[in-house]
Amino acid sequence: MKAVSLRIITADIKRLVQFLENATALPAKWATDDFAEIVTNSFTLAIGSTRTLRFFGEGTAQPAMNRSIIIEFCVKNVDDDYERIKTLTSDIVQEPTTMPWGNRSLLFRDPDGNLINFFTPVSPEAIKKFS
Repeated sequence: MKAVSLRIITADIKRLVQFLENATALPAKWATDDFAEIVTNSFTLAIGSTRTLRFFGEGTAQPAMNRSIIIEFCVKNVDDDYERIKTLTSDIVQEPTTMPWGNRSLLFRDPDGNLINFFTPVSPEAIKKFS
């Protein structure tokens, strides 16, 4: 089995895609007006409008209701990314902090309230794990 993507359902796809493009510094690839993807070298972050739910069944997902998943990106330098992120949102949950497991981590929320973690491995063990 190979995990290939994580999909976010949103009521305002243009706003969320623009935010995620600015946060990740990666361009979105639009398939339709209701579906876009941000492709990284390890997985794809898919963004669908609520209109895409008609293919799965109404009520299958609800936008802006997540409080249990953290979308994580391993970045080159989390402190540099923090400077960009704090210009995009005031919803910084945790400024860059070195965690006990060896990652320096920045937590913030996107416009729908989804929690995003940018982290940089800093301990020898964490660097080895992510190299």
